[in-house]
Amino acid sequence: MFINLNQNKNLKLFKIISEVAEKNGQSVYIVGGYVRDLLMKRKASTDIDFVTEQSGIELAQNVGKEIDPKMKVSVFKTYGTAMIRYKDLELEFVGARKESYTEDSRKPEVEGGTLEDDQKRRDFTINAMAISLNKDNFGELIDPFNGMEDLGRGILRTPLEPAQTYSDDPLRMMRAIRFASTLQFQIEEKSLEAIKQEAERIKIVSMERIMVEFNKIMLSQKPSVGLRLMEETGLMKLIIPELIDLKGIEEVEGQTHKDNFYHTLEVVDNISQNTDNLWLRWAALLHDIGKAPTKKFVEGTGWTFHGHEFLGSKMVKTLFQRLKLPLGPDMKYVQKMVKLSSRPIALITDDASDSALRRLLFDSGEDLEDLFTLCKADITTKNSKKQEKFKKNFEYVAVKIKEVEEKDQVRNFQPPISGEEIMALFNLKPGREIGILKEKVKEAILEGEIENDSEKAKQFVIAEGEKLGLTLV
Repeated sequence: MFINLNQNKNLKLFKIISEVAEKNGQSVYIVGGYVRDLLMKRKASTDIDFVTEQSGIELAQNVGKEIDPKMKVSVFKTYGTAMIRYKDLELEFVGARKESYTEDSRKPEVEGGTLEDDQKRRDFTINAMAISLNKDNFGELIDPFNGMEDLGRGILRTPLEPAQTYSDDPLRMMRAIRFASTLQFQIEEKSLEAIKQEAERIKIVSMERIMVEFNKIMLSQKPSVGLRLMEETGLMKLIIPELIDLKGIEEVEGQTHKDNFYHTLEVVDNISQNTDNLWLRWAALLHDIGKAPTKKFVEGTGWTFHGHEFLGSKMVKTLFQRLKLPLGPDMKYVQKMVKLSSRPIALITDDASDSALRRLLFDSGEDLEDLFTLCKADITTKNSKKQEKFKKNFEYVAVKIKEVEEKDQVRNFQPPISGEEIMALFNLKPGREIGILKEKVKEAILEGEIENDSEKAKQFVIAEGEKLGLTLV
């Protein structure tokens, strides 16, 4: 079968590579994800991998010279690969190779091989297809494992025996689940069983590489596909056991609670319909993480999870540290969302005070809209009347908050009186009194005792300062 590359926007580049390889007596093929996406008519990848049965580094250097004598070619001798950045493309060249693995390592012994050897070591049949750029069969699809058929059927299957494939490189288990989630493919039954069998091998893979795949699952259209597969195969228990702790329903005196694991998956799917913000999706994933350790049955009340948001927000840091996720603003944002995740629900009453609304505005700041997106995603009832009622309640709170914000301006709160101004009023040097008075001003504004106004704040500080024994200058 031949693939028509004449309409391909990279045809000119492919012709150059073909001619350079021919001139230097080398073979060359396009391999990997670019071929898969081309055949699926998906958006063309900007990463293109090329394999030669000779030296990949040599081919890259010759191609670079042909395109532009000054072009930089990045060489990675250890891996026998070279990379060129050309326009908006990243071109990687590698020599075909075969690999063998030892039991306790995912670093293979590598030696030169044929195109077929190289295709055998690929993770899935849909990624093991190649398109020839050689002059005598330019455009021919080389598909020894029927990847084209698997593409048509939406099946993920390994070229070789699956247990060996996953044992050799355990990251492929995460990749299988990632492709199932992003492409909406089914993992072939033998392959799925092999992942369950080899799950423990994931421990030898660095957490950074695992999280690259996990975040791609989280960014898929319906993340629960991948998250359920991780639970089913045992990978979730090894990577984020705190989520597995949410599984199950207990019953005491005829009273039950919902399964918080499957509820969480619904929330993640719900939020994914409304945002591509990875960290807001993470907040949805972890919003109930504190429920397992706070779960308690109280006579006459039923199941309670008091303080689960506060504990959950503290657990976020431990989780992010272990998972090698960013510990800066992204983690703090997730902590904040988890901590505030139940606050708007408490305000869905007519008697919710302006003070409570102001405090929510103050605490959420510029992330208020994201918090509401999370709260709406948390509505997983299947009862359409209840669902409609909850959504209307949230809209009601949003209107009330807008009114309070317009009146009091406490979102992204800046004190109406500065520390320097307080020092000048009482002729003070920097010290604890300044912090005390600034905190009192903030509390008075949030409680509605004074308006968010510099003159009102100044008069308030003077009165409070005198109570502390300070003398006005």
